[in-house]
Amino acid sequence: MTDGAVTEVARVLVAADKFKGSLTAVQVAERVTAGLRRVVPELEVETLPVADGGDGTVAAAVAAGFERREVRVTGPVGDPVTAAFALRGTTAVVEMAEASGLQLLPTGVFAPLTSTTYGSGELLRAALDAGATTIVFGVGGSATTDGGAGMLAALGAVFLDAEGELVGPGGAALSSLATADLSGLDERFASVDLILASDVDNPLTGPKGAPAVYGPQKGASPEDVETLDAALAHFVTVLEKAIGPKASECAVAPGAGGAGGIGYGALVGLDASFRPGIELMLDVLGFAPALDRATLVITGEGSLDEQTLHGKAPAGVAAAARAAGKEVIAVCGRLALTQDALTAAGISRAYPLSALEPDPAKSIPNAGPLLEEVAATIARDYLV
Repeated sequence: MTDGAVTEVARVLVAADKFKGSLTAVQVAERVTAGLRRVVPELEVETLPVADGGDGTVAAAVAAGFERREVRVTGPVGDPVTAAFALRGTTAVVEMAEASGLQLLPTGVFAPLTSTTYGSGELLRAALDAGATTIVFGVGGSATTDGGAGMLAALGAVFLDAEGELVGPGGAALSSLATADLSGLDERFASVDLILASDVDNPLTGPKGAPAVYGPQKGASPEDVETLDAALAHFVTVLEKAIGPKASECAVAPGAGGAGGIGYGALVGLDASFRPGIELMLDVLGFAPALDRATLVITGEGSLDEQTLHGKAPAGVAAAARAAGKEVIAVCGRLALTQDALTAAGISRAYPLSALEPDPAKSIPNAGPLLEEVAATIARDYLV
């Protein structure tokens, strides 16, 4: 048994995010469990797949006992798509990526200027129709940079150009916006607790804004970024004329730049409150009681890197576990953090798949078996 290893009867909590491109969070939990039990067959393992508000958030909620609901909505380029949200009692978990995510675009096709969040508004309305009075709105993984204008339009806002015509879809079209009317927004939001769950605290515009930081991931050229940044700034100006200083205040609020600015739309139009995504999701998923039952925690995601330290799921899990005095081990596809950085984050040790298979072209398609091997090693190091 290694130094710091578990000495009481072991109960392992597996609370990991997805390995993007290879394994869902549920699959990660299954593979880790299988690897641990290969070495310790009777080991008590509790799994709690986690997410930070981005893609995979609804799946994590369903794994934690929420009911999956599906609805047809408008996809990011206007085609109908089937999107899911999760419901338990009067609490809904809505993931904007289900309706407006990058994964919904045709392979190799991007639409940075014209993609819309209209379907995300339709998804929120479906949650309201299902009786939700608390909505956790996970934002991340978007194909869009429209400041949430599409979402607000789906919920009753009206955006017109100088000719009195509805502005087109996407962020670039906001440059032609002349008037905005939010008075027709679904009145049910006045009595709903809408919580914006995001792992980013960027403002809407500027050097750290949604277009500049995240636009290139969605296919935006430098010229597109300039176009989108100017259009979103204009969006704020027009909204300020319609609703007053709240419009500009929300544009610099934490979370405004989340998912191409849909965070801004939620803050300015739907009176959402912002909480770091992983912190909120751990509450929703029931992490605290699961942590109390655990003697060792295993977390992880596809790449443990500098981004992990800024609000990603493993950092949130490790912070909560450290506060409770529980040891944390991480699994990952690749490791780009020093041991000092891991220790500072509350992670005792990280086990990357790349240590077994350094070639990503081989590691990614074989992530499942490799992860089982890694978990078996953890069991030998910490549990026997």
